Formats: sequence, C-alpha cells, structure tokens
Amino acid sequence: MKKIFISSDHAGFRLKETIKSYLTKNNKDFEDLGPYNNARVDYPDFAHKVARKVRNNKNNIGILVCGSGMGMNIAANRHKNIRAAQCFNLKSTKLSRLHNDANIITLGSRLLTKKTALSCISVFLNTKFEGGRHSRRIKKI
Repeated sequence: MKKIFISSDHAGFRLKETIKSYLTKNNKDFEDLGPYNNARVDYPDFAHKVARKVRNNKNNIGILVCGSGMGMNIAANRHKNIRAAQCFNLKSTKLSRLHNDANIITLGSRLLTKKTALSCISVFLNTKFEGGRHSRRIKKI
C-alpha cells in the first residue's frame, strides 16, 4: 500500500484537516508534514517537504493544499520525478492519474468545496496509471 504525505499552508489548513479525517476513516496510511495550526507560513517550505518524501520512494504519493493549489503545484514540480497535478474536478483528477501518472495532487481550498475535494482525493487514490503510450510521454518529461 502507498504511503501518503500531506501538507498545506495556512490557507489550506482547514481543508487539510478535513482530508486527514477522510483518510483516517478510510484506513489510509498517511503522515502530516505540517503545518499543525493555521498560523501564516510559506507554502514552498511545505511543498518541498512532501515532494522530497514522494521523490524518495516511487510508491509514495502526496496531497498538497493551499488557497489556489497553484503555488504548491509550482513548488512541487521543481523536484525531479515529481508529477504534481492541480485538480479542479473529478475528470481532471482521473486524467492526472490515468495519463500523467501524477504522484502528488494539489488542491485549492478557496476554489473547491469540501465535497469536491474529498471526491478528488478518492479518485486520485483509486485510479491507476494506464501506461502504454502514456509511459513513453512520461519519460520525456
């Protein structure tokens, strides 16, 4: 089973806590890399923490939450072998896994409802990479 690493910034803290409850209810193995309250922080610090954990083991995956999802996405994608996908709905989430073998999902707490965010997490965790022609493309990244 995959190990999930989760983090946020201050804007994503409340949604991160909701996602943690969802993961616990669904018996998922995860580790919260902070922050542990909603005090202001710099999102790149937390994106880098998760990206390093995911980068070091191909079976690990990450969840990052900030206000828009964009900052976390940009910071995480600076790391080799990281394919962070900013997801807005179920279709973008499913395609990020099927076609892009995304290993980190980034979510915008100011752009998604809790229900949509949790649905995206479920799709992300349960969709397998399709491989085939997509493998060739992933190698070119």
